[in-house]
Amino acid sequence: MTMTNIFTRIKDTLSSDLHHMMDQKEQKNPIAALNHYLRQSEQEKEKVRKLVERQYKLKDEFIKEQQLAQDLADKRLKQAEIAEKANEEQMHEFAMKEHQEYQARADRMKTSRDEAAEELEALEKKYEDMKHKLKDMHLRRMELMGRENVARANHQMNRVVEQTSDKPFSKFAEMEKYIETLEYKVNSSYYRSTFDNKIANLEKEMKEKEQA
Repeated sequence: MTMTNIFTRIKDTLSSDLHHMMDQKEQKNPIAALNHYLRQSEQEKEKVRKLVERQYKLKDEFIKEQQLAQDLADKRLKQAEIAEKANEEQMHEFAMKEHQEYQARADRMKTSRDEAAEELEALEKKYEDMKHKLKDMHLRRMELMGRENVARANHQMNRVVEQTSDKPFSKFAEMEKYIETLEYKVNSSYYRSTFDNKIANLEKEMKEKEQA
């Protein structure tokens, strides 16, 4: 077995183990797995955003280089006309050769600019589609989280009911009874602690009536 085949088998084994771990993670906590995938998608979106920015810069550079080459081509063409009128054959030949080179460069930069603009438009479209899809995924995650919360709440309530299946909600009934008993005790204690003062006030009122 060659070294290449060995490394390929190792890579496939590691990849298989990783997918197995992710499958287990999804089964244990699907929301956490979804969050992980969303973070990866956000990272990919950021990469595409940087590519779009780079394409903008490239297009601007092509425009700048095209304009520069075109200006030089036009300049050499005018100089060639002047040299021709002055019967300066060597200068005319040099100016025309320079004009052709600059014009070819300007044409090439125009083609590159047009291609860059088309590619930029395609990248922008893909980027916008990616943003919409990610937004939709985030909203769907919120919906799933809401459903998961409801499922957990129902599960918890079912556990309470199952634990007291012989007397459904008996724990709540016991708690209500305990509160009522506690309330009675507190009220009785309060009445007892204020009874002496109430009797003293009654006695005082009776004496005042007798003296009146």
